[in-house]
Amino acid sequence: MAYAIAACCCTSIVYAADLQTVVDQAIKPIMKEYDVPGIAVAVTVNGKPSYFSYGVASKESGAPVNENTLFELGSVSKTFTATMAAYALVQGKLSLDDHPSSFLPQLKGSAIDKATVLNFGTYTAGGLPQQIPDEVKNTEQDMLAYFRHFKPVAAPGKVRLYSNPSLGMFGHLAALSLQANAADVMEQQILPKLGLRHTYVRVPANAMTDYAWGYNDKLQPVRMSDDLFSTETYGVRSSSADLIRYLQTQIDPSHLDDTLRRAVEATHVGYFKTGANTQGLGWERYAYPVALETLQQGNSNNMSRGLNPTVRLSPALPASANTWYNKTGATRGFSSYVAFVPEKKIGIVILANHNYPIPERLKAAYAIMQALEN
Repeated sequence: MAYAIAACCCTSIVYAADLQTVVDQAIKPIMKEYDVPGIAVAVTVNGKPSYFSYGVASKESGAPVNENTLFELGSVSKTFTATMAAYALVQGKLSLDDHPSSFLPQLKGSAIDKATVLNFGTYTAGGLPQQIPDEVKNTEQDMLAYFRHFKPVAAPGKVRLYSNPSLGMFGHLAALSLQANAADVMEQQILPKLGLRHTYVRVPANAMTDYAWGYNDKLQPVRMSDDLFSTETYGVRSSSADLIRYLQTQIDPSHLDDTLRRAVEATHVGYFKTGANTQGLGWERYAYPVALETLQQGNSNNMSRGLNPTVRLSPALPASANTWYNKTGATRGFSSYVAFVPEKKIGIVILANHNYPIPERLKAAYAIMQALEN
């Protein structure tokens, strides 16, 4: 860990010992109360990262967590999918106004074909459920049959329901537009160009020793399985070191090649307003400064599980430095939270190998972020 971290405007210094205390006070009670075996925290201030690691990556082996430990990101993966889609958008291979039948002619004439790429990317395609039904198998044929027979509960753009099928179709259409499968696009184009060398859709054999075990509600060791749209919706694994590098790229993408820079910036645009939440592509955004209560409303169970009326922003909200961007994620054995504020040049990653409540993640992240900006 660095000895000192320059604060946002370089007029004050947050010393490492002080920040360590802040992070300890935010993280240690969570581990105790919710039986979390291990947590990795990373922060960035003015492009400089620091890492804070707690507990174990495996209760069985006792291997300690460090900044290179791989965690399952859950729905934070959706921000990578959004980057892939935006990468296709800026190359003119995909449009937010396209309908699925542009790439999947089998869906021509179906009710779901009235939705656009933008609707799928913002959970506004008409009420697609949170999860893909168990009876839908991991085949193209079953997937197409499911969407072809789906009956929307509202017209596209009228309601928001957080949905893996919705975001999964978004990523699937993007990959089709790039004439490749999503995992290949991610691992061969997006991740390397972002400078992420320890982030994977498919963990290679030589990285398995870094892959933590997750722990379910019974504290049994588990890892995710690959199912329909898992790549697009929850299937990325990464470390706190790589993810904080990813957030540094979100804060300042100027070093990227022009196509990828424009793609990253495109994911920050806000398209729909639902209560406290403004939905971008992958990222959810809040005007900064933001109250913790507002973040909790925007990341509440009602927002993640409920069917909520939504409003299309016209014009869309452009990417803004004065904004808190965030995303939560979880799998059966892991949980995550990431946030960044470009204006302050600060960001945070919190990764855990047990799923604990989102309000606790927000409270911890908020306390640490306040320390970074002071």
